[in-house]
Amino acid sequence: MKTGISIYLSSPLQDIERTIERGAAAGARYAFTSLHIPEDGGAAYADKVRHVLSLLSARGIALIADVGPRTCDLLGLERIEDLRDLGLEYLRLDYGFSAQRVAELSGVFRIVVNASTVSSDEIASWREAGADVTRFAACHNFYPKPYTGLALEDIARVNLRLAALGFEIMAFVPGDANVRGPVFEGLPTVEAQRGRALKVALNMLELAHGADCDIVLVGDPDLSDAGWAQFAQVSAGYVDLQCELEPGYAYVRGQIHHDRPDSSVLIFRSQESRTKLKPDSVPTDAGAGLPRKAGSIAVSNSGYGRYEGELEIARVDLPGDERMNVAGHITPEAMELLPFIKRGFGVRFV
Repeated sequence: MKTGISIYLSSPLQDIERTIERGAAAGARYAFTSLHIPEDGGAAYADKVRHVLSLLSARGIALIADVGPRTCDLLGLERIEDLRDLGLEYLRLDYGFSAQRVAELSGVFRIVVNASTVSSDEIASWREAGADVTRFAACHNFYPKPYTGLALEDIARVNLRLAALGFEIMAFVPGDANVRGPVFEGLPTVEAQRGRALKVALNMLELAHGADCDIVLVGDPDLSDAGWAQFAQVSAGYVDLQCELEPGYAYVRGQIHHDRPDSSVLIFRSQESRTKLKPDSVPTDAGAGLPRKAGSIAVSNSGYGRYEGELEIARVDLPGDERMNVAGHITPEAMELLPFIKRGFGVRFV
């Protein structure tokens, strides 16, 4: 999954550097920041900005930045296009840019617009000016104030329209450590994610697979150690699922299985289990024919012919099948993740 961090240039430099290093180590490929440089920023602030941009570039992290009217002056640049040489790839524009100017900048940057407010008329005007909107991205806001965030289903509805136009779509999950002020209530796009403890992976999967966001960023400047571990797994394309296994199925533990790209709404279906990760044979055992409650781990036995060894996780309650051995079950905590593990995403049984 494509993931990202957020950095805030008002923070101490050592904190920014730490976030970049931890993010890079955890697989972050994007970083959001604001280059609305304050009036009293001065030369030292400009040097700090250049240092941070250089550090991001060296770590291979693409920068997404809000740009203010005085950004170029305070960085000693002649025009906005010069920001590209500093490593800025995604330019998030405020109001005040004509359609023609947006089209010009889209030849240099990936232009980022507000996903929640962009109108069909605006998109049409950019196209008429010669912009290639397939190079545009749309980013949902984060919401510092409680009860102001969006509903996941509303984000999914907006994203469906934007994806049809070719937009790359971004949104934010809250951090679970060192949340940003002045409100200190987290920076989520989805209101229901505010204040969730140790749910970084769930939050990210909800946006990616529950609302079809292409890039999921952490809005706050830091995560807990556990949060970074979850972030790293999601970046790598899998999550850990706690499970209980029946005797004879210990081989399942520690394996990473990926759901088929043509996901079933009823089961998680492992791509690897029939070929790479199965034992030589799977005879019928005491688990054959047992009802498969939601969360059950089941393996096709020899009665299923060429499907022998295929591993499934039931997303819903399913009837028993003598050709399927119930091999264990995932925990209730892991069940929270299961609806959003699909389309090639992976799980590791622990």
